[in-house]
This record gives sequence, C-alpha cells and structure tokens, in this order.
Amino acid sequence: AFTHVFTFGPTFRAENSQSRRHLAEFYMVEAELSFTESLQDIMQVIEDLFKTATNTVLSRCPRDVELFHKYIAPAQKDRLEQTLKNKFVTISYSEAVEILKQASQTFTFKPEWGCDLQTEHEKYLVKHCGEIPVFVINYPYDLKPFYMRDNEDGPQRTVAAVDLLVPGIGELCGGSLREERLSFLKSRLQRLGLADTYQWYLDLRKFGSVPHGGFGMGFERYLQFILGVDNIKDVIPFPRFSHSCLL
Repeated sequence: AFTHVFTFGPTFRAENSQSRRHLAEFYMVEAELSFTESLQDIMQVIEDLFKTATNTVLSRCPRDVELFHKYIAPAQKDRLEQTLKNKFVTISYSEAVEILKQASQTFTFKPEWGCDLQTEHEKYLVKHCGEIPVFVINYPYDLKPFYMRDNEDGPQRTVAAVDLLVPGIGELCGGSLREERLSFLKSRLQRLGLADTYQWYLDLRKFGSVPHGGFGMGFERYLQFILGVDNIKDVIPFPRFSHSCLL
C-alpha cells in the first residue's frame, strides 16, 4: 500500500560495546523503498538524504554548527564542504578487502575475505578514497542477515547489501535490497533453523510482496560527523550505554 516510508525513533542494541561510537539506545532513521530492484536506488536515497539534511542544518543552524567547528573540530568545516560537493565513492566488499590487504598499515584485525570490516578497516578505506564517504557494496552471504537479497554470484557468494562509511566515524548507514523470493527465504531460514520462528515473515512474502529495499542511519553518528564530535555520548542528552542503562 505504501511506496516510500520511513520511521525515526529509539533503537536498542544488546551488544556489549564500550566505544566512542556505540550506545545501548540510540535514534535511527529507517527508510524503505518499494518497487526497486537496484541497490543504486538505495544508495542514491542515502546520499540525497545525507546531503539534503546537512545543507538544511547548515542553513538553519549556522551559529550552532559554527560553535562546534570553531571550538571542537576546526578541520571539520572543510571536511564537510568536501563531502557535500563530491559524489560519494562506491567500491565492492571484495575490492575493499584487496585494498586493505595491500595497505602499508598494520591492522589489529587481519583483513580476510569473509570477515566483517572493523572500525580500523572502515576508517582506512575512507582515507584511501580521499576522505570522501564510501559505499561498500555486495557483502559475503554468510555475514549478513537472512532477509538480504542473494546475488547468486558463484563461489564467493554475496548479498545486495550496502554500508556507507564516513570520515572519522566509519559506518553511518547500512542497508540492502530485501529478499522477496519466497523459495530463497525458505531455504535460508531452514538452514539457519529459524523457519518456525520466522513463519510470519515468510507469510509476508507468500501472500504478496514487491521487490523492495531500505536502510538505517544512526542519528547520533550523523551528528558526530557533521559537528566533529569525537564521542557519541556527547551528542545525546542522556546517553545509555553498556553497563549504564538505568531507567
């Protein structure tokens, strides 16, 4: 019934992460687009959302932004201008792994095909691409959730997923095309032992769906990036993080 929809609200994360970019409760913009079979459509919406929102903030709240750029992150103004005037870069996950393997930098986590990209990898990739936001697409099948669309691309099997990496932060957005083919979903859930738990999800496909996709963008990480704030706990009024989640 709906073509383009979004939600914006609190999101909860159960992982035990103690870092400058993780919270146990954060706010997320989640968008979903019907009638799309192209990952490029999702990426274009992400880029347009980022640039439109940022230009609006810069035009409506110039004094607030200037305060941060003057006292907190003097280099952030130029970095933001570069981001807004350039087209975001796109590389595949496989290309990203090769770039990391050839890097002169020594990583704590060794980059290998089939392993998740760590924050240190994400920051290096952005730096390698000229400090411009980078879309990394087509992640390994086994790394991503069951609902992401299978690319059916041979031995190094991938899904139509995308992450947006930005300077200084790493991952800002994550999204994918959704698997609308019932048979693909059924076989994957059966292999994972989740077919009974997710019968309701299978019914969504069984009784009618269309090709679609979507993404989520962490609002606090977005604020971190445009303002140049180093710690995510400083961009939310009452930060709740692992071991500090009192109601």
